[in-house]
Amino acid sequence: MNHQPSSLPIPATMRAVRLHGAGFENIHVDTVPVPRPNDNQVLVRVDAAGVCSSILKLVAQGSEHTFINGWDLGLYPIILGDEGCVTIVQAGKNVAPKYPIGRRYATQPAVDHPPVNHRERYRDGGAGIEKVAIGYSLPGHLAEYMLITEETIAADCLLPLPSDSIPFFAGALCEPLSCVISAQDRHIHIHQKSPTAPRIPQLGLLRGGVAVVIGAGPMGQMHAEAALRFSPRHLIVMDIIAERLAKVRASLAEKARQAGTELHAVLSAEGLALIKQVSNGKGADDIIAAVGIRNVQQESQQWLAKGGVLNLFGGLKRGEHMIELDTLRVHYDEIRLCGSSGGSPADVVEALRMVASGEFNPGLHLDMVGSLDQFSKALELIKAASVEGKIVLYPQIPAMDLLRVKAWTLRDETDFLKSRRKA
Repeated sequence: MNHQPSSLPIPATMRAVRLHGAGFENIHVDTVPVPRPNDNQVLVRVDAAGVCSSILKLVAQGSEHTFINGWDLGLYPIILGDEGCVTIVQAGKNVAPKYPIGRRYATQPAVDHPPVNHRERYRDGGAGIEKVAIGYSLPGHLAEYMLITEETIAADCLLPLPSDSIPFFAGALCEPLSCVISAQDRHIHIHQKSPTAPRIPQLGLLRGGVAVVIGAGPMGQMHAEAALRFSPRHLIVMDIIAERLAKVRASLAEKARQAGTELHAVLSAEGLALIKQVSNGKGADDIIAAVGIRNVQQESQQWLAKGGVLNLFGGLKRGEHMIELDTLRVHYDEIRLCGSSGGSPADVVEALRMVASGEFNPGLHLDMVGSLDQFSKALELIKAASVEGKIVLYPQIPAMDLLRVKAWTLRDETDFLKSRRKA
């Protein structure tokens, strides 16, 4: 597969999905000038862009979103897209040695760095801001080209793909996978070899334990596959949609068998009884709440075994985000609650390693592909929970309807792009 940029000159204009204010009606595919990098910036071609459910919160909140921090989107519309795979096409002289033309990268959109550019657009001139984000106040992937700014470079958030065998869509899906890796690393279990031995904390799900993923949507499915790294004795995936559970069984049954894990994909109403059954009444060692539902996050505290960990992965709406905490369980049963917001560059590196080695199969998690102009439709489908996996858009192809795919591979993507590329 040829990953080198086209020999044609960089065009003067490009298509970009921009948000001009809160609400779906303010999402437009605009024709805008292709940005030019300064001496400390990089211009990349966007080869694939994922559509993340977190964009729904951004569209709903507009300028009040935490990562927008007061920008007037009517005056300064932003290019959306926090998941992507890109190729270097132009680099400023100060960064060119590190970023050669033609090399492919994934990005970590959560950039731990204060804003460098356009500080005047932020509330209070950006005072106190220590974190910015790609697809928010930094240019996003839902465009034909994207400017990689000083913040992203300084924070090491541009990560090279380690192998040519990684498809563009897989590079893009390494961002959501990095969120899963980060979240599962927040689980801590205390181990002792004997009653008098020192306590040793270990990160990750309990090996040989009972693990539960609540929600079999796109992120829940990723959590389920990633959980098999820890070879739990039982992995229970719960959802209210039977079709999602059928997909989990079809995709992960053999991998679970190889990991020595008994996989259960069950309707949510059956979940608690099954947890009690497989744990001899003790409860689950690890629960990942991959749904933003208040009562689920609250009630699932009671499903934990002694020393169990509950991960509040699915975000709750502001104003509905308070839940009750059973302090007696925290005190006497030593349960833990944890959470995380996105991943880090190290998590993207680990995601790329898992994909390159075959430890994680991103093709199992891709449900639909399409062109840039299908973004609003894709986001509506995500909002309606009408997709069984991730949606990836290819900014370099002409307009086309969304296409449902199954178990995509590098060959599938190569053939698809060859037939769709612009003349």
